Amino acid sequence: MRFEDFAAARLPALLRYAVLLCGDRELARDLVQDALTKALVRWKRISALDRPDAYVRAMVTNEFLSLRRRKAVRTVALTHETSAGPDAPTVPDHAQRFGVGEDLWHRLAELPRQQRAVLVLRYYEDLDDDEIAATLNCRPGTVRGYASRALATLRLELTRTPAPTHGDTT
Repeated sequence: MRFEDFAAARLPALLRYAVLLCGDRELARDLVQDALTKALVRWKRISALDRPDAYVRAMVTNEFLSLRRRKAVRTVALTHETSAGPDAPTVPDHAQRFGVGEDLWHRLAELPRQQRAVLVLRYYEDLDDDEIAATLNCRPGTVRGYASRALATLRLELTRTPAPTHGDTT
């Protein structure tokens, strides 16, 4: 398979995955672009693998996990009002209408990067512990530990501050 064909076929899934990891669409685009740039250079070797998509997904994950090791680049996040013009098409997120989507993003964003990556790989990418361990370059026991701590943290946060319910006016 040619790199161009691979990139065209996998780009939407890689972007969705990166957005779930970092919670920022622009940063997700940068992560995927960096990973695909590196993959292009090594494409001959990567394309010979059984699952080049898994390898490139691991590259995106590594880009995300290495963010804190890089120099901080200051950016100004654009709000929906400033980034989308009046004619820009929008797709409504029905979960956000009830506050669930926004609440979940905030809770996930507070988790350490490895824990967040494990939850996204497990529940969004539907990978098992061995596949997640291969992606994160760690042991399956470490994956289970990250998942356990992440879920315990989310449970604790949910009991401390319940999510807003539909119809709340407070």
